[in-house]
Amino acid sequence: MPEYTEKHARAGLDARLPEIETWPNQFRGYSIKIVIPEFTSVCPKTGLPDFGALTLEYQPDKLCLELKSFKHYILAYRNLGIFYENVVNRMLADVVRTVRPVSATLVGEFTPRGGLRSTITGSYRRRK
Repeated sequence: MPEYTEKHARAGLDARLPEIETWPNQFRGYSIKIVIPEFTSVCPKTGLPDFGALTLEYQPDKLCLELKSFKHYILAYRNLGIFYENVVNRMLADVVRTVRPVSATLVGEFTPRGGLRSTITGSYRRRK
């Protein structure tokens, strides 16, 4: 019997999270960087807290992220059982679906656990 199951692997991917709001972008050809230095979530296997820093950089098209709603979205991860990889890929997918940017990159730098530090990077670039 495997210690980590499919349920663990999918943890947090379908969780209901607060809506990310947007506002109309007025300019083109620039990028926005948002740093979340105190991100927290929970390991779905052990139930112990996970900590890290997330950096989202995106080039907006017609919409920009509204920061207060994004903060509420991020805070919803605080008690969510979810692996690091799922955090980065779920959050990137939610941002892309909401804002429809030209491009976006999300880097998660998580604090060491068991002497190992994990950095997860997800990227999106709109097809031409």
